Amino acid sequence: MLSEKKLALGIVGVGRMGLAHINNYLAGLMPSVEITAAADTDPSRRTVLSEKLPGIPFFDTAQELYGSGLCSAVLICTPHYLHPPLAVSAFDNGIHVLSEKPAGVYSLQVKEAIAAAESSGLVYGVMYNQRTNSVFKKVRELVRSGEYGPLRRVSWIITDWFRSQAYYDMGQWRATWSGEGGGVLMNQCVHQLDLLQWICGMPEKITATCREGKWHDIEVEDEVFMFLEYPGGATGTFITSTAEAPGTNRLEITLDRAKITVNDASEIRLFELERGLSDCIVNEKDGFARPACKCPDVITDGTDPEHPAVVEAFAQAVLHGTELVAKGEEGINTVDLINAAYLSSWTNSTVTVPVDPVLFKAELDKKIESSRRKTRVTESVDAFEIKKYK
Repeated sequence: MLSEKKLALGIVGVGRMGLAHINNYLAGLMPSVEITAAADTDPSRRTVLSEKLPGIPFFDTAQELYGSGLCSAVLICTPHYLHPPLAVSAFDNGIHVLSEKPAGVYSLQVKEAIAAAESSGLVYGVMYNQRTNSVFKKVRELVRSGEYGPLRRVSWIITDWFRSQAYYDMGQWRATWSGEGGGVLMNQCVHQLDLLQWICGMPEKITATCREGKWHDIEVEDEVFMFLEYPGGATGTFITSTAEAPGTNRLEITLDRAKITVNDASEIRLFELERGLSDCIVNEKDGFARPACKCPDVITDGTDPEHPAVVEAFAQAVLHGTELVAKGEEGINTVDLINAAYLSSWTNSTVTVPVDPVLFKAELDKKIESSRRKTRVTESVDAFEIKKYK
């Protein structure tokens, strides 16, 4: 019989992230959760699980786990393309879902998962753990408060994702269109893109250049420049790479009456203007005068509970109806941004957000069909076996 006091949770995918969540559980960081089962298509993971959680049932497929009656919820930690179909199947079996990021690779499949969650009435969450960082929570509060006026410009340079070729050789699915569905945007920058829209809202147009295999022997992008256009005239840039060292992580937001900077996801500086930029531009008589500013201290709660906090919030949402860190339907925003960046780069054009989902899927399919089987890998998950889920 399932516990009424703790959430009976199954882990689908016992790879790096699945094991990371299991380690957090063993460290006592998920007091509202009881891991009751796990599943992975790689039989070698059975031994790994038995070492971590002796006696916990292991299943060769998610479907077997879903039908076992051992779990009321699952945490999906598989390659990206599998997130939506595994979520839909879980909902069909009356099981709540917390999905690792991203919610999916393309918006059509994410919409299917959202629709399945809505029709089932079950809880659907996405693992956007960076939303628990006190720095970004504070920045969102400052921007969304309206105290400093509307957004004028945002810029995020996030190039501290350096990866060697060995990283990309770690799995058959990794850094392929057929297995991972993208590169630095889909893998590393999902969190920053989620934070960008969480803080500043969604842009309405994107122009992007995504360089595929520029610095590594991969078929997906390892360097990106995005230009964003927001409703009301604000603009933004997003620059990222997995081939720079030392890298930079700097977020800069200009509002009408303030400027906010964040360095290395830890240091916030707030510049409060005594006059709004719009007012000063129009009414200032001195052609060289600038609005005076002050720099008050910005106080945060100092916490950064990361993945365990998302799992705990998910458990509380299932058990007691409280709020999630990130709802499943919010997961499509980041997918829309990535899809728009890819389509813009592939077509050498400015695209509206969200893009035509059917058009994007057709263009993605062309990439998938040209996807090549990798010859040097250190993990067994095969990108070409994932194709059937798309």
